[in-house]
This record gives sequence, structure tokens and C-alpha cells, in this order.
Amino acid sequence: MRNFLLLKVRLTWYIFIFLFIFLVLIFVLPKQNFNTGALALFSVNSFLYGFYLSPILSSQKSRIEDMHKVARSEANAIFEMVLDLKRLPIELQDSLRGRFDVYLKTCAKQRKPAQGEKEYEELITECVNYTGRYKEQIDKLLDKLVDNQSNRTQFSMLLANKIYSHEWAIMAVLYGITTGFIITINTGHILIYQLIAGFLAAGLTMLLLILVKLSTLTHKKAHQAWNPYKRLLETSYYSVD
Repeated sequence: MRNFLLLKVRLTWYIFIFLFIFLVLIFVLPKQNFNTGALALFSVNSFLYGFYLSPILSSQKSRIEDMHKVARSEANAIFEMVLDLKRLPIELQDSLRGRFDVYLKTCAKQRKPAQGEKEYEELITECVNYTGRYKEQIDKLLDKLVDNQSNRTQFSMLLANKIYSHEWAIMAVLYGITTGFIITINTGHILIYQLIAGFLAAGLTMLLLILVKLSTLTHKKAHQAWNPYKRLLETSYYSVD
């Protein structure tokens, strides 16, 4: 169910769903006339919500941008390594390229830190155990595989850099208080104010939903981070773009 809500339902649908829900609540729930003290609390809470949410949202966007850069860097490194395989005999080429294929297929669908580690270790092991006449070329390939390990380490760190549970708890409290004020404050019977309140509550909820999708890497922007791996496979290592 969680995967369906995050992957199958588009964000544009959610804004209308949230707007409908909050407009119903605004028209149904009893209204309150808040005094100046309550409105001051609302202002402070709203400020804290924006102050807390903004850097976390920016951090998750930067995380995905960094993942794009690291994935492309690794794809370029693999492109160069596979290109060097053409100097080797066909049998050795096919064996190593087959391992690269398995590794890239694993990377193209990875969503967890260190995923693909086993396949990468098998690549390194085959190079270490090789004792044939092309030992010098295989050793150069091994050096490049070891150098590329820094990209893998950085990518795994970025994958693990999610939002902590206590941060979600704080945001949930601040969001709940802010939204509670919005949908219960007495704005009279003026329709435009009620519509504004509905859009405001729906917009705040959308911010949280976008943050969830960014953190779980289910946002459209995050999906593109694995495109370099997919492109290498689709073009048989002729292109990264």
C-alpha cells in the first residue's frame, strides 16, 4: 500500500485530494475565535515549522543532486573500463563484461546502501585471481576498479542519508498544530477565505509529501539518478547519456 501511494499516485492528484479533504474539514469542523495569545502561538509555531522544514527539504534536494553526480562519475569510469576490455581476447572480454552487466543491473534498481557490493567484489576477485598472459592489462583494470570504490562509498553514504525518526516527529507536531489552527480559525462566512485556508492546508501537506518522496527516493527527480547505469546497458556501453 505504501509503495502504491508513493509510486503510483501522481503529485498533481494529491493536491486535489488534499484540497478536497481540507475543504470538507473547514466547512464541517466548528470554528474558534482565537485571542491574541493564541494567534501569537500560531505565528511562532508557523515560523518554527518553516524554519525547521526548509533546511531539511534543501538537504534532501542536494542529496539527490549529489547522487546524480556520483552515479554519472561511476558510469563514466565503467564506460572507460569496458572500453579497455576490447584489447583483451573475446573469452576474457565476455567474462568480465558479463560481470559488469550484472553489477550495472543491480545498481540500476538499488535503493539500499551497499547494494551491488557482492557483484563488485566478484569483479575485483576475478581480476585478482587472473594469472594469464594479459596480467598487466588486468592489473590496470583492477587499479581502476579500486579507484572507483570511492564513488561506491560516496553513493552508499548518500543512500543512507535519510531523515531521522525524531526529525519526522518534530515536523509532524509542528505541522499538526499549524494545520489545526488553519482549519479551525473563524474567518466568517466569506468563501474566498475558506478557499484560501483549504489551499494553505493542502500546500503544507504537499510539502511534507514531497519531503517523504525525496527521502525515500521515490520522487521523479530521484529516479533519474540511476539513468547513467541504465543507459550504459541499453546502448551496450556506447553511451552514458
